[in-house]
Amino acid sequence: MVTALKRIGKRIGLVILLLAILLAAFVALASVKPMVASRIAWPIVEWLVLEEFVGITHDGQIIPDLFPIAQTGVSTQPVMAAANAFIATLDEDQRADLLHGVNDLEWRRWANIHLSARRGVGLLDMNDAQKEAAFELLRAGLSARGYQTARDIMRLEGHLADLMNDYEEYGEERYWFTIMGEPSLSEPWGWQLDGHHLIVNFFVLGDQVVMTPTFMGSEPPMAETGRFAGTEILREETEDGLALINSLTEAQKSVAILSSEKLSNNNYAELFSDNDVVPLQGLRLAELDESQRALAVQLIRNYTGQMRSGHAEVKLTEIITHWDDTYFAWVGDTGEDAVFYYRIHSPVVLIEFDHQTPVALGGPPVPSREHIHTVVRTPNGNDYGKDLLRQHLEMALH
Repeated sequence: MVTALKRIGKRIGLVILLLAILLAAFVALASVKPMVASRIAWPIVEWLVLEEFVGITHDGQIIPDLFPIAQTGVSTQPVMAAANAFIATLDEDQRADLLHGVNDLEWRRWANIHLSARRGVGLLDMNDAQKEAAFELLRAGLSARGYQTARDIMRLEGHLADLMNDYEEYGEERYWFTIMGEPSLSEPWGWQLDGHHLIVNFFVLGDQVVMTPTFMGSEPPMAETGRFAGTEILREETEDGLALINSLTEAQKSVAILSSEKLSNNNYAELFSDNDVVPLQGLRLAELDESQRALAVQLIRNYTGQMRSGHAEVKLTEIITHWDDTYFAWVGDTGEDAVFYYRIHSPVVLIEFDHQTPVALGGPPVPSREHIHTVVRTPNGNDYGKDLLRQHLEMALH
């Protein structure tokens, strides 16, 4: 009996030793080749966090019947054509990497951090004609302003690579495209752009579009030197947020401002947050006067306006329909050079803007204007067009 226990103890000790050696080897690999290490660890991370999709809610309960299948009158033919043209430029192996089922988990694997293991077809692996076709798909889905912002985020990622002298983790072309489903004017499909500080999920059903989750940010948000000098993003989102908070009366500010201190990152809805509970906080937009309402609409347009124009107006109309149930919340100072977070939240939209703590560039561990994250979500189950897809599939069964 004692001998058997000793053997078991020895085996347990060997297992622990082996695990310790593997962990030490992984840590060493991560310090030398972080991208290689991330590809090994990332599937485990996904397995741990990607629970069954529900959607973002304010109290854990989905509000039903918010997103009916309907005609918008805005054709998606240009997006379909651009997708098919892009697919036609790719070889067989690239198509295998690019194409996934319309309900594939690939939708939810996006991550705005550079260490995630990307799937799809990357710009780095495309020839010039393929890159141009990929950018045409991006251009077809986004407005002129949205396309400019997306390309400028890529340029700022190139600027960050220059600043860090690190072209393995950062770079202007470290972005990947994926297509889910078959491009169609009647059947559900969509595409995704995935990379550091830039995520676009673009779901299509007929002439309806859902372009969330969308993530846009940068560290830094402006290149002051180098080959990308003058490139800047999110200026309007910054200035219009300040304009709205400073238009409020003191009584309104006392409700909207959750805290005057901005001590950490505040965004709720970033990677792997598909089912988060985000409370309704702050000032109801129904309490705004006419001039304040105009400022709020302009602020929202900065985000909906990243979409192609017709669908941007459809989304804005949807948001305004729920105006009385929309809240504006603020964290931080309100001065000209303030560091802050704000959130616009209703049953049909969640918009977040956050000055973040440093990551790549280093510095004191406090939020600053040198690192910005924005995220747009469709709460109550319609991120990735999931609720529209559910209804479509249920109709197909009857």
